[in-house]
Amino acid sequence: MAAILTIARRIARMQQFRFARNPFLQSAIANSFSRSSSSNLSSFSSAFHRTGSVRSRLCTHFLRRISLKRLSTQINAQVFDFPSSETQNLIPPDQRMIDLIRRVALLDSEAHAMASLEDSSFHLNHDSLYSLIWEFRDEWRLAFLAFKWGERCGRGDKKSCELMVWVLGNHQKFNIAWCLIRDMFHGSTDTRNAMFLMMDRYAAANDTSQAIRTFDVMDKFRHTPDEEAFRGLLYALCRHGHIEEAEQFMLANKKLFPVDVEGFNIVLNGWCNIWVDVTEAKRIWREMGNYCIEPNKDSYGHMISCYSKVGNLFESLRLYDEMKKRGWSPDVEVYNSLAYVLTRENCFDEALKLVEKMKESGLKPNSVTYNSMIRPLCEAKKLEEARNVLATMINENLSLTIDTFHSFLEIVDYDRTLEVLNEMKIAGLGPKGDTFLLILRNLFKEKQPENVLNIWAEMARFDIVADPTLYLAMVQGLVTCGWLAEAREIYSEMKSKGLSGDPKLEKLLQKPVRGNVNGRKKNVRGFGASKMKGLQKQSSRESYKRQN
Repeated sequence: MAAILTIARRIARMQQFRFARNPFLQSAIANSFSRSSSSNLSSFSSAFHRTGSVRSRLCTHFLRRISLKRLSTQINAQVFDFPSSETQNLIPPDQRMIDLIRRVALLDSEAHAMASLEDSSFHLNHDSLYSLIWEFRDEWRLAFLAFKWGERCGRGDKKSCELMVWVLGNHQKFNIAWCLIRDMFHGSTDTRNAMFLMMDRYAAANDTSQAIRTFDVMDKFRHTPDEEAFRGLLYALCRHGHIEEAEQFMLANKKLFPVDVEGFNIVLNGWCNIWVDVTEAKRIWREMGNYCIEPNKDSYGHMISCYSKVGNLFESLRLYDEMKKRGWSPDVEVYNSLAYVLTRENCFDEALKLVEKMKESGLKPNSVTYNSMIRPLCEAKKLEEARNVLATMINENLSLTIDTFHSFLEIVDYDRTLEVLNEMKIAGLGPKGDTFLLILRNLFKEKQPENVLNIWAEMARFDIVADPTLYLAMVQGLVTCGWLAEAREIYSEMKSKGLSGDPKLEKLLQKPVRGNVNGRKKNVRGFGASKMKGLQKQSSRESYKRQN
């Protein structure tokens, strides 16, 4: 029976992770990708009966977003924060240079393309080359063409090579990436970080065997597969959801790398913050005891985070008290987790007292602290309390984040939705494609197809180009509301742009609706509200290409 339950949990996790594994969520890996800009948000504050001015900063902390916390100091954090740590203040390349590369890429051979680039009046430097590769990160052929041009000009360096390896890995062009690493090696360029990136990209592509093989061949490139590399591999596997493989690899190599609390914490953190699987997290906790390994401060932080995410207030507070009895002072992340679970479980006053206690201990609440309370308050439709937390956040000069705006978008009416979108743009925090997916979901849920069409028209004003995810969510929602004429029109627009459609949805759109000339009907048989909810949920998780 226990084995059956284990298999069932594994299948459920794989169903969940199928939606989560996409480029949008890669941004969660890079927790420090931020952009500072001064913005007056008086309109936003006025909409919620508050005034204030804040500095906007793009923050990728969502309570339920896939992320790994407390990265071990023995792992090179900058490698796994790549490329956000490198592109934070990147100057965009000259548009004429971008257009030139796009034009020469259409020539009949690479030799002709390179000759045209070399004959141009542009002069590359290290920074402009890096910017070009980043600009073309979604089009690996153009990125590689820019990289080869930089090499011809003598501007290729370790930084650009590593970015190119990352881009190739994103597109699963691993053979080309390995050729580049070999060129780096023969050119006496350090390849250690590049190999870390390969481990990470293989794990992102669900090829764990090649990620492990990369670790095994490090010595061929004159790098010792040491403890830092070992933990780096564990981290790469866990961050992309391969936690069972990471645990097996750790235990299989315990003679070379004795198990310790740091290694177990990487695995524990995976179960707590990637899968949020309490059962597996408790098993790892017991396994640590079997190896006579004492949990440390980070171990408690991971478990408290896990229990808070599933709403287990009792266990969260019990571990919090036990942690303090052992002499470990809770950090900001622990307080953030407790603030969330207290607010979620209708103990908002206690959450506010906890924040005050946090200040008394010398810790300063951050944007995540207040977002941890705003989100569950909005989910519970407690708008006034959420406004009060927002006012406190602004008064303390803390940055509003995308999560702050999204929380309020969950509960505001249509008119205020437009106000929030405008203030997101002023703050430099979007709106993004997933913002509109959130709005579409809410409006369809409230059966407001007229307002959905208005929001669809507003997207162009915010420079949002509809992708297949947005199109399908829109068409599916209109079908559910019975607006077949509009659904067919938008579906045709999607197909005219060369985007792939949905055969089942297309077949449904071809069916006439009896008794309604305009093609509108409250429900369409075979496409119920429950199915629509699942499809919209899938769409909202599949939206990103940006990164990060």
